[in-house]
Amino acid sequence: MPRRPVAIFLLLLSVALPGFFDPARGASQSDSAQRILPRSVVFRGQPIFTRLVAEAEREDWRELPIGQRTARVGLALVGTPYKNWTLEIDDHVEAPSADLDEMDCWTFFEISLGFARMLREKAGDYSPDDLLHMIEIDRYRGGRCDGTYYSRLHHLEDWIRDNARRGLVIDLTQRLGGIPMSGHSLHYMGDHWQEFRYLRHNPDLIPRFQALEKKISAQPVYYIPKGRVASIEPRLQNGDVICIASTWPGTFTSHVGLAYRDSGGVLHFLHATSIQAERRVVIGPRLSDYLLAHPKAAGILVARPLDLPQADSLARRSKAAEKRPKGNRDSPATSPAVDAG
Repeated sequence: MPRRPVAIFLLLLSVALPGFFDPARGASQSDSAQRILPRSVVFRGQPIFTRLVAEAEREDWRELPIGQRTARVGLALVGTPYKNWTLEIDDHVEAPSADLDEMDCWTFFEISLGFARMLREKAGDYSPDDLLHMIEIDRYRGGRCDGTYYSRLHHLEDWIRDNARRGLVIDLTQRLGGIPMSGHSLHYMGDHWQEFRYLRHNPDLIPRFQALEKKISAQPVYYIPKGRVASIEPRLQNGDVICIASTWPGTFTSHVGLAYRDSGGVLHFLHATSIQAERRVVIGPRLSDYLLAHPKAAGILVARPLDLPQADSLARRSKAAEKRPKGNRDSPATSPAVDAG
């Protein structure tokens, strides 16, 4: 096709689909996925987001170290109802998403961490898109969602390895006396694919997940046995990501939360619990006591979060916006707003 008709076609398409060819946002498949799915699907909890932003600005959370910042966000979410499968938002399209109304153990810690990083990456004027961008960097392999379920990090030990490689966390498990987990392997997603919405509707992904779980299982995973945790608690800090190692041989980890040290110096387990009597975000007991009270907990893996190692696109967009005249600033890109499902 001659160049001029192609240019005219692209111009008409950009008018028909506003924002699709927006150079400021780039052309990543994850951005496309966010536009395809309604805003109410990829983000829930605007009033909570607004409350957290107001509290963060009033108390200047932005100036806190990343660990204390993360724990502070986590504390502000205490009482949030527990709900599993909040990330299974579509039959085919995978996209960065966040539900502040309800969360499970994984989404609790990643929302806390993503919000904390957002505060440092941008000086103000925060939007849900800012949080979703931080979550994409954390949740997806290599920091990029390609629109497929496979690009998401589904296993905590894999999440630690990928995020540590990119300088987003420090894996402290071995430094704290961790030893190899033996007799464990992963195969749950590959064997029980019917439980996962995306795998049910995209069966071609099943062999890839089976191969992925074999690959993860072949790599060493270290943990600190729960009998040793009390002795290393003084070395843990606010906001450390605490992954609970499992006694079940079909997995390495079974739960996750944050370390939180109270004013009396006691290190608590701050987490979203599925225990029927609670089913919400709670400040749990002393971490070592929590482990001893749960027979299925073998010990812990520890990842210390870091702020982003270099300026991210959020910071660049923020600086660019500050240089433009106030009357010419772009409004945050959003998806069509419809009623939440």
